[in-house]
Amino acid sequence: MDIAPGDITPRERPPGPAIRDEPRPGYEAEPNGGAPRPPTRRGRAVSLVLSALLMAGIAAAIWRWPTGPSGRHAGPPAAAIPVLVAPARVANVPIYLDGLGTVQAFNSVTVTPVVGGPLLSVNFRQGQDVTKGQVLARIDPRLYQAALEQAEAKKAQDEANLANARADLARYQKLVAKNYTSAQQAETQKALVAQLAAQVQMDQAQIDTARTQLSYCTITAPISGRSGLRLIDPGNVVQPGSTGAIVTIAQIHPISVVFSLPQQDLGQVQAALHSGPTPMSTTPMGTTPMGTTPMGKAPVLAYAQGAAETAANVLDRGTLSVLDNTVDSTTGTIKLKATFPNPQDRLWPGGFVAVRLQVATDRNAVVVPPAAVQQGPDGLYVYVVGADGKAARRTVTVTHEDADAAVIGTGLAAGERVVTDGASRLSDGARVAVAPQAGAAAKIAPPGKPRQNPARKPAGTGGKQAAR
Repeated sequence: MDIAPGDITPRERPPGPAIRDEPRPGYEAEPNGGAPRPPTRRGRAVSLVLSALLMAGIAAAIWRWPTGPSGRHAGPPAAAIPVLVAPARVANVPIYLDGLGTVQAFNSVTVTPVVGGPLLSVNFRQGQDVTKGQVLARIDPRLYQAALEQAEAKKAQDEANLANARADLARYQKLVAKNYTSAQQAETQKALVAQLAAQVQMDQAQIDTARTQLSYCTITAPISGRSGLRLIDPGNVVQPGSTGAIVTIAQIHPISVVFSLPQQDLGQVQAALHSGPTPMSTTPMGTTPMGTTPMGKAPVLAYAQGAAETAANVLDRGTLSVLDNTVDSTTGTIKLKATFPNPQDRLWPGGFVAVRLQVATDRNAVVVPPAAVQQGPDGLYVYVVGADGKAARRTVTVTHEDADAAVIGTGLAAGERVVTDGASRLSDGARVAVAPQAGAAAKIAPPGKPRQNPARKPAGTGGKQAAR
C-alpha cells in the first residue's frame, strides 16, 4: 500500500502530547488504543436501572417534602376569603305562577245611534267619567215626535168607532130580546166591536213604537265608565248601524286582566279555585296579611311589565275570577281572567302587565337567598359557614325558587349561615372572613365588575316558578 508523504497512518501520530481515546459512556474501550466498541446489552441494562433509581429518588424527595403547618419548610397559612353570609330562616312562602297578561275593561260599550237624523248636540267631554243614564248626545226628534202624534190620533179615531159600535151592539141585543130584529144582525155587530177593539190595540202598539223611536233621539250612557275619544261631531247626519259610532265607554272600576298559563299548571289552578280563603300578603314572603279573599278566589298580583316583582311595584291586588273551559290546543295554554278593583286607575285597558297567581303557601319552610344556591356537576349545593370560620360544602334540594327566596327541602337547617356572595372562590374547608353587609360588595367583587353567580343561571323571566 503506497502512502504519500505527509499522510499519517492509523498507527502513527504526530509529535506532541499523547492523545488518549476516552470511550463514550456505555462503550467499551478497544484494547491497544483502538476505537471504542458499541455498548453491549449488559451496559444498556445498567444505564436503565441507574436512571430509574434516580427518578424514584426525586419522586420520593418531592413526596416527603414537608408542606403542612408542622413541616420545617411549610409556607404561611392561606388568607381567609371574604364572603357575605345570610342565615337560613323559617317563613311562610307563597307559591306563585307567573304569566303575562293584557288589561281589559270589565265592560266595554260602543255607543251607536239607533235612529237616524241630524246630530244636534254632544253632551259629554272626551275622556270624561260618565254614569249610567247620563245624556251623551241628542238627535233631531221632530220627525219621531210627529210620528208619535199621528199614532195617538189614529188610536183616538179607532176608539171613537169602537164606542159607537158597542152602543149599536147594545141596541141590537135589546131588539133581539123583543124579536124586533134578527139574531144574525146582532152577531155581526158583535164581531165589528171585536174588530175595532183589536184595531185600538194595534194603535197602542204603534204609539209605543213611535214613543220608543222618539226616546232614541236622546242618547244616554248604557253603563258607567270612562268615555273615549268622540267619533263624530255635532251637525252630522247619523244613521243606525255600527259604522256611525259616537263614543266608546269602558268600565274600569273594577277592571279585568286576561292571561295565560301552561296547561301543566291546570291542576294547581283548580286546587286554588276550590280552596278556602287565602291570605293576601303585602310582602313576597307573606308575613303581613292584608286581608282574605272570598271563598274559592285565588289572589292575583299585577306588576308593570319589566318591573321588579316587589311589594313596592304592585299595581293592584285582585282575585282570579274565570278559568276558561278549554285548553288552547295550538299553544298548550289555558286562559284565565282576574278582576282588580283598580281604585287608583293604575291598570288601563289594552296595557300589558306581569301577573302572579298565588296557588299555595309553603308554611314553615326553610328559605335562603337564591344567590346562596349553587349548581354543581352533582346537583345543587350551598356553602355553610361553621363556628370555626370554615366553609363546608353541603348538598341540598330546592323545592321552589323565585326572585326573593329559595325553599330548601333537605340538607339545611334553620339558623345555619350560608354564603351568598364570594362562593365562586371557595372550596370545601376553606377559611372565610365574613364581611359586613354594608359596603361588603366592594371587597368581594373586583372594581368595575358586577357581582354575579357564575355557577348558576338566574331564575327565568318567562313567568314560571323555578321549582327544582
